[in-house]
Amino acid sequence: MREPNVIGDWQEYDGDLAGLRVRVHGVERAEPPKGRDDATEGQTYFRFRVTVENRGADDVCVHLEDGQLDIRTGPDGESAFLDWRNSQFIEGFDVYPLRRATAVLYAAASEACLTHLDIQVQLRADEEWADRHLWSGGIGIGIDEDFLDPATGTAREGIAGQVSAFLHEEAERGAG
Repeated sequence: MREPNVIGDWQEYDGDLAGLRVRVHGVERAEPPKGRDDATEGQTYFRFRVTVENRGADDVCVHLEDGQLDIRTGPDGESAFLDWRNSQFIEGFDVYPLRRATAVLYAAASEACLTHLDIQVQLRADEEWADRHLWSGGIGIGIDEDFLDPATGTAREGIAGQVSAFLHEEAERGAG
């Protein structure tokens, strides 16, 4: 089973696309520069970036447009609204060796769902479809005292809870 990437991690391609890598990062609440879309009434806007880096020997023509992204929010995986009018995509850009190209994307979803984000990206490189990859994370995944389990001192549930539990277990292994 393939594990999703954590938002901020790089995902490297292999085979014909060896040297090409991509990541989803910079997720934050942000109002779009050209104004809100009428369809987003009652929703919270957020922004994220998708960066493609070429560490290979040859240039790669990269496409990342609205149909190549799928954003799911909340525990039930509801679709987020991707604001294509405010987003800046990568449309047929030649990424030369040791260079990067970044898309800045705006989306909107219910405020309560922003702690659970899954962003799936499928690049097109040199007119070929690359593998799809998934990044998971959220906005505002802080751990406050009310969220901690008093018995263990770790977070109880959700992504923050899983991360906290993992780090707690690793710290115990390292000390023991």
